[in-house]
Amino acid sequence: MGQVVMGIPSVRTRMPDVSGRPPVDGLVDRFGRVARDLRVSITEKCSLRCTYCMPAEGLPAIPRERLLSADELVRLVGIAVHRLGVCEVRFTGGEPLMRRDLEDIIEGCTRVAPHVPLAITSNAVGLEHRAQGLARAGLTRINISPDTVDRAHFAALTRRDRLDSVLAGIRAAKRHIGRVKVNAVLMRETLDGAADLLRWCLDEGVELRFIEEMPLDADQAWTREQMVPAQELLDVLGARFALTEAGREDPSAPAERWFVDGGPATVGIIASVTRSFCGDCDRTRLTAEGTVRSCLFSDDETDLREALRSCAGDDEIADLWRAAMWNKWAGHGVAAADFVPPQRSMGAIGG
Repeated sequence: MGQVVMGIPSVRTRMPDVSGRPPVDGLVDRFGRVARDLRVSITEKCSLRCTYCMPAEGLPAIPRERLLSADELVRLVGIAVHRLGVCEVRFTGGEPLMRRDLEDIIEGCTRVAPHVPLAITSNAVGLEHRAQGLARAGLTRINISPDTVDRAHFAALTRRDRLDSVLAGIRAAKRHIGRVKVNAVLMRETLDGAADLLRWCLDEGVELRFIEEMPLDADQAWTREQMVPAQELLDVLGARFALTEAGREDPSAPAERWFVDGGPATVGIIASVTRSFCGDCDRTRLTAEGTVRSCLFSDDETDLREALRSCAGDDEIADLWRAAMWNKWAGHGVAAADFVPPQRSMGAIGG
């Protein structure tokens, strides 16, 4: 991997080393994995300040000229789908609803890739006012991230008293978009309320997935000792619900699933830390500034924005993207004693 040092960002503007790469169109890496799931961050801004993601004052603003425009985002999605074999696209942030042109981005991507599922990951603040328009633009799925349905806990975790808006957004998404999942980060502060959140999701008819907290917070306060592992959550949920292992939807899906009280409803757990699934990872990531990140935890990035704005052709941009993914790491190494978190936090990378 040459110049890359864990935790220190290294943005490449030239072609990375591709020695040994087979002459295939897809985003294959040195370990035989093929990336087909594209995550695109479109902003660093957010309407909440979740303690495991954002500092209280928010992230430093990215100058507007450094952000990818709607047209640039649409072009890159088209390249990913038609030249690189991507078959699923999800827009993240920050908070994607902070982009006023989100509907334009979704509509443009629907136009260039009409058969590809388009999703967003959102905190749902204000979503009740935009869900219908996003559905009309072509949005097919949405993941929403309340970590608790306890108002006081929510306000403490997010530093904002916006739970009512979030719950209204979830219900609006159910009406207009249809496919809704709730994601909750596992934290000591909310573990006692995990069963209440699951009960709420069961009553609302939305699928819930818990996510182990990862060392991606801007304040770098994460510790292995404070992290809630998947097994501890299963023990807590198991005291109130009968859980039966259901497995993954497909080998590359990050969530292990359990039937709740005999099914058909399920609850999922994404155990990124204690049950790593790096060997089956099929994701490629674009930051809001137009750089490819082959791994969530790697600060090695390849700049596509410069190529876009230098009138590079689609084939040249596709080759840069292929080279970036060829150099993907074997795994994030969170379990290693000498692990160093990436310099960018989750809010800057995109989920």
